[in-house]
Amino acid sequence: MGFTTYNAKLASNPYVVGSFACIGGGLFGLDISSMSGVLNNHSYLSTFNFPNPTAQGGIVAAMPAGSLVGALAVTQLADRIGRKKTIILAGMIWVIGSILQCASVNRGMLVVGRIISGISVGLSSAVVPIYQSEITAPAIRGRMVSLQQWSITWGILIQYFIQFGCSYINGVASFRIPWGLQMIPAIILSVGMMWFPESPRFLFDHGYEDEALQVLADLHGGGDIKNELVVLEYEEIKQQVYFERTEGAKSYMDLLKPGNPRRVMLGMSLQMWSQLCGMNIMMYYIIYVFEGAGLTGRRSNLIADSVQYVLNVAMTVPAIIYIDKWGRRPMLLVGTLLMGFWMFLVGGIQGRFGNWADPSGSGTQVWVIADNQAATKAVIVCSYLFVCSFAITMGPVSWTYPAELYSLKVRGKAVSLSTASNWAFNTALAFAVPPGLNTIAWKTYFIFGTFNFAAFLHIFFMYPETVGRSLEEVEEIFKQGHVFTAWKIDKDVGKKTLAEVVEKSKDLPRGKGESLDEKRSAEQVA
Repeated sequence: MGFTTYNAKLASNPYVVGSFACIGGGLFGLDISSMSGVLNNHSYLSTFNFPNPTAQGGIVAAMPAGSLVGALAVTQLADRIGRKKTIILAGMIWVIGSILQCASVNRGMLVVGRIISGISVGLSSAVVPIYQSEITAPAIRGRMVSLQQWSITWGILIQYFIQFGCSYINGVASFRIPWGLQMIPAIILSVGMMWFPESPRFLFDHGYEDEALQVLADLHGGGDIKNELVVLEYEEIKQQVYFERTEGAKSYMDLLKPGNPRRVMLGMSLQMWSQLCGMNIMMYYIIYVFEGAGLTGRRSNLIADSVQYVLNVAMTVPAIIYIDKWGRRPMLLVGTLLMGFWMFLVGGIQGRFGNWADPSGSGTQVWVIADNQAATKAVIVCSYLFVCSFAITMGPVSWTYPAELYSLKVRGKAVSLSTASNWAFNTALAFAVPPGLNTIAWKTYFIFGTFNFAAFLHIFFMYPETVGRSLEEVEEIFKQGHVFTAWKIDKDVGKKTLAEVVEKSKDLPRGKGESLDEKRSAEQVA
């Protein structure tokens, strides 16, 4: 091996390869809880001079703002240094950000630390789905990429319970210890990725055809380069790469070529809807939500929050198992309808039974449900059901779908743009939600509910099904047209047999890394 070194035994298990990279997604989860778990921590509040809703929104938004920068950087890094090295770099940057957050003594230092950590999260959130989609077989690709969402939920849960345990410590250690511990997974990620292979599609695209074939064989054929699935994928990659080379060098203008703007907008829009659905408010600011529901007591609130995070982890499991059976479209359509319903219920209950009050005696008026246990429990239950609906539908698909939409030539740039869309709206919402809850209160939930129903309509008319196709076969789906009638595209469009693929490859020039024996073996299969 020249360009990529790895452990072939580890590479032979697609679940190990795909799931290990998901530690990068876990970093995002760690950050969510690193903030949501300290919002009512007196030591945190006093250390950072009791930030008001606008200031707190700015502190929280610093991380997704950095993530936006990181996601955009992937447009260059993923195609230049590779998927694997970009993941390693993301882990190293996270460690630096964690150190700064742990040592922060004022808001400025904390914001800088969160921005740096955000750059890491942006890198990993954009490149990990690309890496996973390019190393896994079509039959399990959805399952593997959806592990990205599951790792996020685990990061949220683990960090939250660390925060909960440390809440019994008096003083600044109650939030500094959790902020320091979160660098450990990043160290494991950066070191561990050295034993995993580079993406075979990246290798082929950069002239390492021999290594690409061997990586495919180790990933999908037990090391056998003549395995049927290995030959099929290799030939499809070859066709795609050679076709794209005839169109000239890669550039951002490729995103504007016929067929690409539609897919770029689908990926960016789905990531946008994943934020506008309201999951942001239920993760970052769940403490505020439950306080508004009338749940009093710091630890009572923390316990209720932890139940939500456990449900988030548990309900992602069915999606991981069945995403390649249920399909992308049905999951998105059902999910957006359910989430919109729960959001309107939460807003309606709070609007009917709440009022402006100052339950903490701090002089700050908040919208709260007082002395109505039934209404309080109803808001909490609806919040739980909202999170369950997201976890089993939109959560996993929002990472899987954009990663499988694009051709190899634009995949790095297009996926990073879709992920950047996620972080752009994440930043805006992280900053805007605290002032929103402080001014229009329960009406905030109606806004998110409306976004969900708008997403349902967008998905129903414009999002075609991609389940079960190789990344190269997805090309055929979008050649069918049906821009506003996506449901008309047949489920078998694009699927090819090995014989069909090899027959098409016969007229292609042989790559510099492809041996004559490999050429003959492909012809024998045909």
